[in-house]
Amino acid sequence: MTPTTAMEAAPSAPHPSPTTPGLDDRITRALVGAAVGDALGGPVEGWTPEQIAERHGGRVTGIVGPWYGEDWRTARPIAPYHKGDGHVTDDTLMTHALIRVYAKVRDHLDAYAVADHLVPDLLSPRWIPELEAEALPLQRIFLAEKWIVARLHYGHIDPREAGAGNIVNCGAAMYMAPVGLVNAGDPRAAYAEALEVAAPHQSSYGREAAGVFAAAVAAACRPGATPESVVDAALALAQDGTRSAIEAVCEVAACHEDFEPALAPLRAAVEPFDTVGPDYRAPSLGARRPSRLHAIEELPVALGMLLVGGGDYRRTVLGSVNYGRDCDSIATMSGAIVGALGGEAPADWAATVAEASRLDLHSPARTLAEVAREVFARDLERRRAHEETFTALAGTR
Repeated sequence: MTPTTAMEAAPSAPHPSPTTPGLDDRITRALVGAAVGDALGGPVEGWTPEQIAERHGGRVTGIVGPWYGEDWRTARPIAPYHKGDGHVTDDTLMTHALIRVYAKVRDHLDAYAVADHLVPDLLSPRWIPELEAEALPLQRIFLAEKWIVARLHYGHIDPREAGAGNIVNCGAAMYMAPVGLVNAGDPRAAYAEALEVAAPHQSSYGREAAGVFAAAVAAACRPGATPESVVDAALALAQDGTRSAIEAVCEVAACHEDFEPALAPLRAAVEPFDTVGPDYRAPSLGARRPSRLHAIEELPVALGMLLVGGGDYRRTVLGSVNYGRDCDSIATMSGAIVGALGGEAPADWAATVAEASRLDLHSPARTLAEVAREVFARDLERRRAHEETFTALAGTR
């Protein structure tokens, strides 16, 4: 894939039409699409495409139950989480937590907003679908996300430096869709803000992926955007191994229009950049360490599935789910991007996920749409003030 110029990457269509979703619709479709993708991928996370097909008698085509059926409470390595039956995972819990931070700050976020607002949110009891109980989100999130609380709440580390030393994984990227949506249409701004927000959480290619994912979501919000233009926008900003991995995966993805024959080639394309190794549940000795040569697996594959799916929600997300490995995060990312493009999760899937997870999937979208408008108005005021100041300094008109 060849990056477009800034002018080429910004297709213009000033007003939404019946076939061009506006801001509110795109935010809703992105956030609901991410949550539904998360719920579909959760029960098959960690397995291979072959194992998934054997377990389910073919490819997953919708919401399925736990991998071990009624034994989910005790069967390892899944216990004690009820993955399946429409339950979202930590991807959605963290996404909604970040939206609550935006609702409090009502402006662009930085590393200090994570320390001041996200950390307390993770220490506040909420309904956790996979635990089927009210608990601290801290008790559900993975070790790499617990790091945020340990470093900021207990260690009082400078928020801008707290991510250094953490496991390098997709943990920061998986919940950065709100950053892209607040910066809808401006991938570069989304990239910069996501790098700042991810600083207390991640370093190296984990932090880079957070920035590039947010940029992809922002690019998908542009009227007239396509899967190809989203990938181009991502490549225009991505650095080092992240860029190389996206290029490699998307070059392969461009040759496929169906996810079934694409599953193995996409894995082969991303494998040289993925440090986890072939056995997802037994990572290699060099797994998740900082590197300028490597990338997380999830984002390149999500972008690849976006191309394979041609912007269609079902094809994109079901391809992500049946890929296996960390497929709940892959489907969360691809669901958010294809939703921002205008693709919509099937209403019955969304209703099942909302009911099973005891979550209002639409309220966070309404909140974020309000915040996005407020932030844009503030940006305009700041830009105009800067223009006046610069004009006075430079003597330009």
